[in-house]
Amino acid sequence: MIFSLHVCTKYQVPTKNEDHNKKKKKKFQNLKTKMSSSSPSRSKLLDLRSVIGRKEVLRILILFLVLTASCLVLYKTAYPLQRLYVNNLTSLLSSPSQPFANLNSSDLSTETTKQKMSFEEILENASTKNKTVIITTLNQAWAEPKSIFDLFLESFRIGQGTQELLKHVVVICLDPKAFERCSQLHSNCYQIETSGTDFSGDKAYNTPDYVKMMWRRIELLTQVLEMGFNFIFTDADVMWLRDPFPRLYPDGDFQMACDKFFGNPIGLDNWANGGFVYVRSNNRSIEFYKFWYKSRLNHPGLHDQDVFNKIKYDPFISEIGIQIRFFDTVYFCGFCQPSTDINVICTMHGNCCLGLEKKLYDINLLLDDWKKYLSLSKYVQNTTWSVPMKCLNRS
Repeated sequence: MIFSLHVCTKYQVPTKNEDHNKKKKKKFQNLKTKMSSSSPSRSKLLDLRSVIGRKEVLRILILFLVLTASCLVLYKTAYPLQRLYVNNLTSLLSSPSQPFANLNSSDLSTETTKQKMSFEEILENASTKNKTVIITTLNQAWAEPKSIFDLFLESFRIGQGTQELLKHVVVICLDPKAFERCSQLHSNCYQIETSGTDFSGDKAYNTPDYVKMMWRRIELLTQVLEMGFNFIFTDADVMWLRDPFPRLYPDGDFQMACDKFFGNPIGLDNWANGGFVYVRSNNRSIEFYKFWYKSRLNHPGLHDQDVFNKIKYDPFISEIGIQIRFFDTVYFCGFCQPSTDINVICTMHGNCCLGLEKKLYDINLLLDDWKKYLSLSKYVQNTTWSVPMKCLNRS
């Protein structure tokens, strides 16, 4: 009896350790239940944070796009004509240039010396309705204050019917200094590469650098024709006194001024001068200019005008069918053979003159003669010129 009681007591009354273990187990189960019940809340919290994060990123992105668009609008307002610059030869309706000033290179800002448009874009903007442009070339010596370029621009401003033609003039600059000053005086200036040759100084007639400069010009004009533009090429020492377009021949592909004109516009014996040329862009003129440029290799050391006189009788000229015309010096003249009628003259070239100082002196005399004629406001019976004066002296 005592034994049975002892056994019953042993198995039904828990010890202190057993009671402690049960409590720990119960607490663990309660904790597990709480954690299980809190998982959906934690998931919802994470989802809420994710949504808020995406909204912040979206808000920042929208703000960035608004600021970028505003900057672009402000930039295009400040620089409406800024475009990419492409390479020189393959790659004007601008307003007339402002009155020129005697500016030194130190006065030129970096903004004005940047090339903002490609050559083809300048030609396109400068061209007339029938895709015709007026082209001249310029180097530093002729771009200096009170030098040739100033007189060239002045002639357009005081000529009859020539003011509006200035917006069609494209100035091809042969060095950085010429481009800098041109950009201050005129709207349509373009600087070309010169393959390491320095064209900035006054190049005496028929010197090696002069010859290179002339052939660089022919190469460039070939490119203009290939781009589909007709052109009048004019030396910068040609003074524009009257609108020449009404005096151009209606049927000539290639029309050229003369040092001496002998009365026949199709006569190849006229003494040609390349300082004033009108050319229509077509297959005939393009082939002619390519042939002309290539022919320099057969006549080394000769400039473009001399080579033209060599090739104008070549059978190839007849084969391509180009129509060549020569201008009467009554309308398009020079110091070699001045016009006999100031009432109809269009241009006068400061040719047959060696030395920049003599050329400047005589061109100023020419413009004085023209101003006196304009002041008369009447038809002049007998035309007399003060030029050439110093240019007569060839020494």
